[in-house]
Amino acid sequence: MKKLKNTGQKNKYKEPGLGIIPVVILGIFVLLWQALVDLLKIQPFILPSPIKVFKALYDERRLLLTHTLVTVGEALAGLGIAIVLGIIFGLLMGYYKPVRVALYPVFVITQTIPLIILAPLFAVWLGFGFLPKIIIVVLMCFFPISVTFTQDLIKPDEDMDNILKVMGAGKWKSFRLARIPQALSGLFSGLKIAVTYSITGAVISEWIGAKEGLGIYMTRAMTSFKTAVLFADVVIIIVLSLALYKLVEIIEKKVTKNLEYV
Repeated sequence: MKKLKNTGQKNKYKEPGLGIIPVVILGIFVLLWQALVDLLKIQPFILPSPIKVFKALYDERRLLLTHTLVTVGEALAGLGIAIVLGIIFGLLMGYYKPVRVALYPVFVITQTIPLIILAPLFAVWLGFGFLPKIIIVVLMCFFPISVTFTQDLIKPDEDMDNILKVMGAGKWKSFRLARIPQALSGLFSGLKIAVTYSITGAVISEWIGAKEGLGIYMTRAMTSFKTAVLFADVVIIIVLSLALYKLVEIIEKKVTKNLEYV
């Protein structure tokens, strides 16, 4: 097996230094935020300064870590189930048109129901344990994975289809050799959306009722007017979402790199 020699083309599109732009923008935002709070003398319970938020992160680090681990566990469990189901149903809908016609509208309808309404129902039916929270995460993450994967699976590639047909490949072999590899970009696009939803879904489910987790910790901070702690909670949620997103990007690059071998 030989790797395609396209390093020159890759280097052509590399623009070093651009990756630091978001960091600079974030730094400017934090500085402006700090300056605004100091100049206007805004009370901490209304808008805490970044310094107070970082102090809350440090002071509450042990408690925040405990709640973070609970939320991450719920998010990863639901995300894992959603990935498996999303790939399975994506393949079924991409390969069998009747399945796609039957299920696709149902999946779309499920997305029109606000999960903030379903969460209390699951709590009533299933209690306040681990299961209802996983279901909420699955419902939030499943749709983008299955739909983006399906959409790329059904995209026609007439040249490749004709080549495989001439070579005597059947429907399944053509689907496996041509459609699935080309649909991986769609699958990873859905995964990037889903991983950010997973943390949000876990937090939303904890708002309704939980003993531990960033969601319940957030509601306690709000009712206690501990706004700095509330912001610290939000910072953790953002960092977790970005970390999962970056992880998917890394996996995507590795998979794409392997597909460069011919």
